[in-house]
Amino acid sequence: MGLKAALPKAELCLYALVLSLAILWAASWICEASAENMSRRSFKSSVKQGWAYIGRKMDVADFEWVMWFTKFRNYILFALSGHVLFGKAISMTVPQHRSLYFMAYGILAVLATMGVSYLMLILVHCILLYSIGLAKQKWLCFAAGLCSLATFKLEPMSSWQTGFVTGTFHLHDVLFYGGSGFTIMRCMSFALENAERKDGNYSILDLLVYNFYLPFFFFGPVMTFDQFHAQVNHSKLIRKENEMWNIRKYAIAHLTVIILVDIFFHYLYILTIPSDLKLVARLSDWALACLAYFNLVYDWIKAAVMFGVVGTVARLDYLDPPKPPKCITMLYVFAETHFDRGINDWLCKYVYDYLGEDHDNILKELLATICTFLITTLWLGPETVVYIWSVCNCFGLNFELWVQKFFQLEPFASIEANQISEAMSRRIRGVFGATNFWAIILYNILSLNSVDFALLVARRLFLT
Repeated sequence: MGLKAALPKAELCLYALVLSLAILWAASWICEASAENMSRRSFKSSVKQGWAYIGRKMDVADFEWVMWFTKFRNYILFALSGHVLFGKAISMTVPQHRSLYFMAYGILAVLATMGVSYLMLILVHCILLYSIGLAKQKWLCFAAGLCSLATFKLEPMSSWQTGFVTGTFHLHDVLFYGGSGFTIMRCMSFALENAERKDGNYSILDLLVYNFYLPFFFFGPVMTFDQFHAQVNHSKLIRKENEMWNIRKYAIAHLTVIILVDIFFHYLYILTIPSDLKLVARLSDWALACLAYFNLVYDWIKAAVMFGVVGTVARLDYLDPPKPPKCITMLYVFAETHFDRGINDWLCKYVYDYLGEDHDNILKELLATICTFLITTLWLGPETVVYIWSVCNCFGLNFELWVQKFFQLEPFASIEANQISEAMSRRIRGVFGATNFWAIILYNILSLNSVDFALLVARRLFLT
């Protein structure tokens, strides 16, 4: 039965109040543990001096966040500011050539940042996958694309290709894997869309414009080629109503979130504490559950900020990029557990929906999820933690369908349709969704923290 009835606002407010109070109470335990163990020996490498006027050390365990806003901040601001300013000038004078500008600026930025060798390496992969795409065989496009992706994710080919860009620039390794991985996904999308095209082929310039669009090049998100091509070649550049106001609003919101996260890291060491299992074992059950929850909330915030910033730049270029990820607190089904909507859209379009069709057949759904997570495993980089994460999430997706099919049988279907209101049905599903929600948290902290930390949280939840 489709659930359309909303719960009463007073009830929703009560739930929000209970959740907020519980989180604040549990967070006070984590704050206390952070303050008491600020100078702990195991914290020395990941808790450093922060803002002097706050008077507390800062959790810097997430190298990616620190990289964005310290070492890489000036590069980001300079490159994206230039992209926007020159792009605005081109759009006002010769809008019909703005796609060529995006390509030229992106290529020059990659050349200046990574050097000639890296640019040549990327171009070789682009030309190779473009040539294979001309055959218009989907299976061949997939096989070639996955083999190209494997050369960046598996040894010894990964180390061999990395050797081409060895230099003094301290961000080479991060930008190398980001740019190369997203390049292959974009090239595969281009090849698959070219295979679908019935009248001729897209040109190599179309691929280069698509791949070297700078805001998306190093860190994504991935827009499928059909969407990007239609938007970047749109002849009339017209803003939607209140679009500039929304762009300013999102920019201010992202800046506010960045400042709040920095303040947050001075009081709650949520990334460093899980690495010290002796300290974690002494935390209360509430504090431990909150710690696991906060780790996923932070990962969502980080993805939302990263994709939100580049998405704001893309909107200034009259594009409609993939939306930021959905908040973890609202992820109560496995079908929505994507922290990168671009990759999720890519996988759904070319793998999950293609094989699973309407996602109603158990065997087709099993095949679709297995293939989806095989590609996801290769994308993330094959290692033990990723294998465990993929298997757990693959099981979670299929288990949801099995439970749904079970409760569609009689007498459950008739009871829900005839004897239970939609609001009550929503409440019942919410109770079972709580179990699913914690399964999502447990499965994802495997990849965010460690297997040992996930097992400790699971033991507290299910045994203690």
